[in-house]
Order: sequence, then structure tokens, then C-alpha cells
Amino acid sequence: MLPTIRMTGTIAAAIFASTLVLASAGHPDLNQSADGKVARAELRNPDGRTIGRAELRETPAGVLLHLTLTGAPAGVHALHLHETGRCEAPDFESAGGHANPGGAEHGLMNPKGPHAGDLPNLHVPASGTLELELLAARAELGDGEMTLLDADGAAVVMHAHPDDYRTDPAGAAGDRIACGVVEN
Repeated sequence: MLPTIRMTGTIAAAIFASTLVLASAGHPDLNQSADGKVARAELRNPDGRTIGRAELRETPAGVLLHLTLTGAPAGVHALHLHETGRCEAPDFESAGGHANPGGAEHGLMNPKGPHAGDLPNLHVPASGTLELELLAARAELGDGEMTLLDADGAAVVMHAHPDDYRTDPAGAAGDRIACGVVEN
């Protein structure tokens, strides 16, 4: 049997405050970027229900995408950054193709690729809840050639199937099942 520990309100508050400081010290706030380039996207399914959120932050190595899914369909799904900031249901074709300002072929395993918007597959558990960070090393949020925030914007799109990392133009990933407009 474990001993019972009793704390006064003051001691409990001090421990709680210390825990918050330590927890926040280990996780950078995506609202704070050295150069201020931060964007967000709310992923919605064809019925308009929110299934996740993405926060994108400019880094020296590319765009860091922090993805939080709640209520996403279980399974392995492709995730891509698309070239147009429009998400018209039910098929989300309005988001255009993958972000590809460099004119590469599709696929992380393609010697002539990848697109700037190609990302690793998501492995969503049965709970539909997943939180992870991905790096889009060939993308940026600034004013450069590889920016996602050009005149027509960009979108984060989840597909029904996994990306095979080779097949041009979209990795045989199937239908678009969720989409979120990237907004700063």
C-alpha cells in the first residue's frame, strides 16, 4: 500500500505552477516563430465536421507542421500540402494538385521528386486521435519561390489511402477525405 501524501493548497499550487513551467519549456509554442511566419489550417471532412487542426511554422529547415487529429478515420492515410487554398466539399478537388513550385515529380522515393507538398503517411489509430509533427523541407511560408502563402494560398489535404511515395502525380492515395485552407 502506498503512503498518503497530504498537501496544503499553497504547496499544491506551487507544484502545479512548476509543472506548467517545465512542460512549456520543453515544447516550443507554435504561435512564436523567430520571423513571425506562422499559419493554421482546420481540416474538415466532406460533411463539414472538423477532424483536426494543423499549425505550420517557418523554420530554417522548411515548414514544421504540427498536426492534431480528433475523429479522423482510422488507417494509413496520405497527407499532402496542396497548391490552392480552397476546400470545396465533397471532393476537395478545388485544392488543386500538390504544392510543387519546383516542377518535381511526385514521391519521397522517386529520384525525380518529391513535390514540396509531399509528406509522410499518417498512421491513425482506431481512436481517430493522433498528434505529430512533420517537416515539409521543400516548402516555406515566406515570400520565396517555394512559399505556400502565394496569391491563391495552399491547403492541407488528407487522402483515403496511403501514399506509395512513387506514383506521379499523387502517389495512388485515392480520394481526398479532409481538407483545410492554410491561413496566417
